[in-house]
Amino acid sequence: MKKKAVILLSGGLDSTTCLAIAIKDRFEINALTINYGQHHSFELIAAKNIVNNYNVKNHKIINIDLSKFGGSSLTDNLTIPKDRNESDLQNIPNTYVPARNTVLLSLALAFAETINAYDIFIGVNALDYSGYPDCRPEYIESFEKTANLATKAGVSGHIFSIHTPLINMTKTDIINKGNELGVNYSLTSSCYDPFKNGDPCGRCDACYLRLKGFNMSKIKDPLNYSG
Repeated sequence: MKKKAVILLSGGLDSTTCLAIAIKDRFEINALTINYGQHHSFELIAAKNIVNNYNVKNHKIINIDLSKFGGSSLTDNLTIPKDRNESDLQNIPNTYVPARNTVLLSLALAFAETINAYDIFIGVNALDYSGYPDCRPEYIESFEKTANLATKAGVSGHIFSIHTPLINMTKTDIINKGNELGVNYSLTSSCYDPFKNGDPCGRCDACYLRLKGFNMSKIKDPLNYSG
């Protein structure tokens, strides 16, 4: 019998690759997508297309409106940074959503405990990323400890594991891995500020890192950047 796993699926490149890895590792997939009030909600459509592509039977979409708090250009009326260079990426941008991964992982943990799943996958990356503090290995280790201290399942002897298969991979490594696993990246959406038709802007941090990864992997990004 396959072990159950909860996969946090945003609809982006990283989480889709993470899903493909979990499938390869023969987990029974339970996907969780969070509509947290992000402006780039086209990724929610992408997530639905991805689970259909992989024939995932259990896909939950939860609405939790972090735009009520604001504090991020992804949820508030702030300008999304564009055309930043490599050195700029060392500074945490205003696309950081306060405590987002803690919120997402907590919801994934609640879902997992409900269905007796003790493996949670999240596609965080600590190399080609925008410097978000909740993507670092030490944060993931800390949350895993919390998961095992804060749940009935944890104190009853079950052990939750937070899987981060991409955390030490470059974006190029991730794309190469996904290509090896047959990931259809045309279904994914990474852009923070897409056009109305869903096409990526090509200028935000997410687009910069994605394009850099595809260019270095010598694989053509299937998305249309013409707007």
